[in-house]
Amino acid sequence: MALSRSTASRFTGLRAWWLQRLSAVYMLLFLVFLLVSMAVHLPQAAVSWRDWVARPVIAVAFLIFIAALLIHMWIGLRDVLLDYARPAGVRNLLLASVAIGLFGMATWMLVIMLRLHG
Repeated sequence: MALSRSTASRFTGLRAWWLQRLSAVYMLLFLVFLLVSMAVHLPQAAVSWRDWVARPVIAVAFLIFIAALLIHMWIGLRDVLLDYARPAGVRNLLLASVAIGLFGMATWMLVIMLRLHG
């Protein structure tokens, strides 16, 4: 099952390059914010950590971080597989496996974040 030319080229080239750079910048800024927040006010117990993460602004920032991380991983892994995985059947199997794995990670993180608010 080969990807059609329009599907394969939709997120390649300059668009993929920009998405990967923007996701990297967001992740860096978020990690700096996280480190500064932990340096200023380190939660002493799991309950205070959970309360901090459950704040709406922090929860949204974490979800955006997870989305940026998954996008960054997809673009990087996809590019490596497109360049080096041969034959096409193996490449498509590996791409599908990566996509399923990333979808699983996204679902898992969404469940965790929803449990914080439930």
